[in-house]
Amino acid sequence: MLHVVCYDISDDRVRDRMSERLLDFGVRIQDSVFECLLDEELYARMLSQIEKIPLAKTDRVRIYRLCSRCVEAVRIYGPGEVTRDPEFYLV
Repeated sequence: MLHVVCYDISDDRVRDRMSERLLDFGVRIQDSVFECLLDEELYARMLSQIEKIPLAKTDRVRIYRLCSRCVEAVRIYGPGEVTRDPEFYLV
């Protein structure tokens, strides 16, 4: 399932930690926005990693889970495309 994770974190060090953790789970599509293709196990692991990061009261993190119908409705203006599972994996 596709998950969109976005955040607004004021402290540079905390923001960098969040970015580093999310790079393990998805693709950066904007400075503070990631698309992550996750099954339930990876989703739980990502949440566990996010919850370890100390956030200030004014910091925000949002995670949107998108169903396949919602993914098909995404509109992109400018370069890029929605992150999708590849049709095949080369092993």
